[in-house]
Amino acid sequence: LFETVLSDVCNDVAEWRNGDGWDVPVSVNLSAHQLRNADLVSLVKKVLASKKLDRQLINLELTETALLEDLTMARPILNDLNKLGVGLQIDDFGTGYSSLSYLRGFPIDRVKIDRSFVQEVPSDPEDAALATAIIAMAHSLRRKVVAEGVETAVQAEFLRRRGCDELQGYLFSPA
Repeated sequence: LFETVLSDVCNDVAEWRNGDGWDVPVSVNLSAHQLRNADLVSLVKKVLASKKLDRQLINLELTETALLEDLTMARPILNDLNKLGVGLQIDDFGTGYSSLSYLRGFPIDRVKIDRSFVQEVPSDPEDAALATAIIAMAHSLRRKVVAEGVETAVQAEFLRRRGCDELQGYLFSPA
């Protein structure tokens, strides 16, 4: 199933790229089960090669929970995927158990702020402080930041002013 999804996404991105010069990376979710697949890296490499797609246009996105299932196996696979040139993102950042260790110990390109920290910015001081801190921390570790669940122009402006690199949510497009 993962191979089919990745192949379909690559087909779409290649079509968009050829049509109007698309250059926005697209993310594909990676499950804990897929991280245990010893052939994952070769599978990703094969699909990307068959589509002749710039690897920087594909991000693989995993949750902290997926990383927790088998840290020993995940680390070399993520290192190999990083060497392959695909982007690696932690989704729902801040909702797991050991978020900071992932930023230090894994080749992660982007951190996605969970929508639960975005919903009430800037009106809730705690959510505002958490979102601001996550952006600052990720940037200090040379990681990009994506805010999930942006639904209002006020939220978008707040996050942009704090240097959030990318925004996603219903404000821009439905899922």
